[in-house]
Amino acid sequence: MTETPLTDFTPAEGPNQASAGRRIMAQGAYETRTTLSNGEQLLVALILPIMALVALSVTGVLDDGQGHSSVDVAVPGIFALAVLSSGLTGQGIATGFDRRYGVLTYLSTTPLGSLGLLLGKILAVMMVLVVQLIVLGSIGGFLGWSPEWRGTVFALIFILIGAVAFTGIGLFIAGTVRPEATLALTNLLWVVLGAAGGIIFPISMGPATFILHLLPSTALGNGLRTALIDGELALTPLLVLVLWGAVAVAGTVRWFKWR
Repeated sequence: MTETPLTDFTPAEGPNQASAGRRIMAQGAYETRTTLSNGEQLLVALILPIMALVALSVTGVLDDGQGHSSVDVAVPGIFALAVLSSGLTGQGIATGFDRRYGVLTYLSTTPLGSLGLLLGKILAVMMVLVVQLIVLGSIGGFLGWSPEWRGTVFALIFILIGAVAFTGIGLFIAGTVRPEATLALTNLLWVVLGAAGGIIFPISMGPATFILHLLPSTALGNGLRTALIDGELALTPLLVLVLWGAVAVAGTVRWFKWR
């Protein structure tokens, strides 16, 4: 007699069986689609940086008298502003309201976890940044931007670490305070850090400005300018940014509240 083969009742791979990498990729793809379809986030991520880039380039306020045009100084700062917009403001506000409307409560029941959520959002920020950098770099090129190409790798390092740091800060704020406070605080930080935090306008080193060089915004702005104008790696700003990133990630994983 021929034996009938046993039916394989092994469950198909679902959310609980998916690898951590696949869960993070799925979360990152979802966050990216949400950001690119949100008009308010596009305003902060693209429209305002484009307006700032054109205004700074046309007015010439950043001419440094050392042979570098205003647009050469402006583009690295606008790249830094893009990182700030997507990481801190964009993800901070989105996560704050996800928490308010119960989306995070649902996500807390999945295997994603706070670290997986953080990594998924960092991945989304990097995906959005690709779009931002292409658009802003193209406009900068049209306006006469002439970067030092040998510093491109250094610039990418700063952008990656900056994305980690500012996304971590944004999620820390969103996961520890009320959504309304998150909205106010992230927008306030965007204005203050963008205008006076060393992102757009370079801050020279001195006793009176030493504390400002410990800000992640100043570190990112100075690092990108050094990379794209001088073609060099700014080690001190890189160390400052790495420390901010490590503290922000650790704080988010430790104190993030899903509800």
